[in-house]
Amino acid sequence: MTGTKPHSAPASETDAPVAVVHIVRGEVDHGPHDAHGRPGAAFTAPALDLDRLVWPRTEPGPAFHVPTAEIVDVLVATGEALKADRDGLLAEALDRMVRVSPLPGEVLERAYAALWRSFGRTGLYAQIDHELGGADVLDGWREVRLPGGRVAATRAFPPRLVHVIAGNAPGVAAMSVVRGALTKGVNLLKLPSNDLFTATAILRTMAAVAPGHPVVRSFSAVYWRGGDDAVESVLFRPQFFDKLVAWGGEATIRGALRYVGPGFELVSFDPKTSISLIGREAFASPRTLAEAADAGAADATFFNQQACVASRFQFVEGSVEEADRYAALLRERLGIAREFSSATGPRVSTALREEIDVLRSMAPEYRVWGGYDGRGLVIRSPEPVDFHPDGKIVDVVPVADLSEAVTHAGVATQTVGVYPDTRKPQLRDALACAGVQRVVSLGQAGGMPPGLSHDGFYPLQRLMRWVNDE
Repeated sequence: MTGTKPHSAPASETDAPVAVVHIVRGEVDHGPHDAHGRPGAAFTAPALDLDRLVWPRTEPGPAFHVPTAEIVDVLVATGEALKADRDGLLAEALDRMVRVSPLPGEVLERAYAALWRSFGRTGLYAQIDHELGGADVLDGWREVRLPGGRVAATRAFPPRLVHVIAGNAPGVAAMSVVRGALTKGVNLLKLPSNDLFTATAILRTMAAVAPGHPVVRSFSAVYWRGGDDAVESVLFRPQFFDKLVAWGGEATIRGALRYVGPGFELVSFDPKTSISLIGREAFASPRTLAEAADAGAADATFFNQQACVASRFQFVEGSVEEADRYAALLRERLGIAREFSSATGPRVSTALREEIDVLRSMAPEYRVWGGYDGRGLVIRSPEPVDFHPDGKIVDVVPVADLSEAVTHAGVATQTVGVYPDTRKPQLRDALACAGVQRVVSLGQAGGMPPGLSHDGFYPLQRLMRWVNDE
């Protein structure tokens, strides 16, 4: 391969561009920077040397033969270092992130303070044990007895991965680093334009904890403009990588599909939306109604509704009048600051405001609570609205029975929060049949427990290369 430079744009004349750090094979890249972004959101990043971003197949990756227990120790130590942040790497990343992220600074600060949780020993082994059946298949060959008395062996062999990560929540970067490390493979992370700093801060912290360790040397994290054929047509090849791990919207996933072919597989965390189902039990008392509204607001405001798990449509089992009571309480609670949300989100866009103004004029069939200042807005409608509620906007739809709401779920529905818990067993099979991937207690949509499936599959299992000795 020959090196190439990604598309660049002139830096803003009014705002000094933010400097983005690249990590190449575990080390900070101190090469000359190129300009990127647009006026008001300009940044610089080291020019790419594509040859340094691949690991040759003629030799194993640095961590291919490192014991899993040692890798877990490095990750745990990284988590402890992230929590303490004695070198100020997270503080530096947060300072730069605040200038370019759509999320409020207070939400980013709390999200950064929680990054270490992804590196806890119990959670790491939960992933290994639940997704792979134990570390033995990572560290060697697991004996398998076949019908007829035959004996074979299988191994989860370290893969070569390109990660196109999403930037809507900093935890995605932590999750990607953890999964990449546990596979023992080599990992190239493409930094998203809306989170240019989290992944590299984590990797720099890991490098400070374990300088030169094989796991450290197994990671690169760099930026290029998404869809840049001069970069992606060179890197996205089976002679360099086994799998493309892609997060993001439809354009990102469709762009990734251009390069999928024999020997180069797509592992896709598709674009998703989430909903809530509130049973008539919520109206048993003022306490239960307040409990349901608070839980519904918690799910709706997770990362100010920027995360896939955030609820946008909430189906209420009851009359229009009961749905209105719930909607009014929900609106009050949307403006409450929580661990991963702020009291005030982004102001409602002009396009959405025009759509909602039309609905206001259609009372009593439609009803709207709240304004356009970002403190939350609720619409009650007879059917789900045909636009995408965003920025702390929730559409409440009354239904005679929660089974009716299942018809509005599909393969693009990731998480469904249900109130009360006793209704989940009645609904989960039908929701799964519709294509839903998670059914949770209302209020618990945020934060996926380690070791469970994600978007309908076990990520560690899917990332590995499974090899048999028969």
